[in-house]
Amino acid sequence: MTFAERMLKIDRRIIFLVIGICTLLPLLYPVGLPIRISQEVRGVYDHIESLPEGSVFLLSLDFDPASKPELQPQSISLLRHAFRKNLRVIAMTLWVSGTGLADQIVTQVAREMGKESGKDYVFLGWSPGGTAVIINMGQDLYGAFPADYNGKPTKGLPVLQGVANLRDVNYAVSLGAGNPGVEAWYVFGKDKYKFELGGGCTGVMAPGLYPLLRSGQINGLIGGLRGAAEYEILIDQKGKAIAGMDAQSATHLAIIVLVIMCNLFYFSSRKLRGLGAGQGQGLG
Repeated sequence: MTFAERMLKIDRRIIFLVIGICTLLPLLYPVGLPIRISQEVRGVYDHIESLPEGSVFLLSLDFDPASKPELQPQSISLLRHAFRKNLRVIAMTLWVSGTGLADQIVTQVAREMGKESGKDYVFLGWSPGGTAVIINMGQDLYGAFPADYNGKPTKGLPVLQGVANLRDVNYAVSLGAGNPGVEAWYVFGKDKYKFELGGGCTGVMAPGLYPLLRSGQINGLIGGLRGAAEYEILIDQKGKAIAGMDAQSATHLAIIVLVIMCNLFYFSSRKLRGLGAGQGQGLG
């Protein structure tokens, strides 16, 4: 048996091991492969960067643990950027299944950045009603959320000073994994109460939101893990998104190399079989 034939019959568990190593190593030791920054991601970054200190930034974490790998890195980067700019952060969620995760993300980043609940940020949690919550917030923020996630009355919180409704929000970003999400925040929020809006979503949802982006109804869009990695580069903080993109690139490269090698071994073995058959006929 030739070398090419032996390689074609290699144990598939070895291939699985190679793919596993190519996935695991970049996650543990990310190198930060070059990523081109898209205009849609830069739109969100530039708008937050342009906000003066003390501006009101609303972040709606409209996703649950199923979409955590893509949207958690986006939310962490946005919160880091907002806290670094000393913006007043109002965080919330329209998904009851994502309330605990959203609280964990906001608390983690706030602790990391040395921010105080009630003074620098507030996590409102979830309120029943879906899109009706957005309308209620547009009319009366305190009516929609009389207390924050920890049960503290929202009226009188320093972070909400001068904020009566959504018209007082300088910039809002919805990180949506479905409905309600970015589209709901545009239809029931920005269109009615005239605040600036950006969006974030899973990779599979991004194409469906590009009409909102192209028409200027949202000023930026962070799409999937790639978008999260771009944002991490913009704020100069490597995180899970960059590591995930490294792992994805390494795995794709390994698959391409394996496909090329298999084809080379296949055609090499077929050529050798043809030569062997020709020599056999000549002897006959």
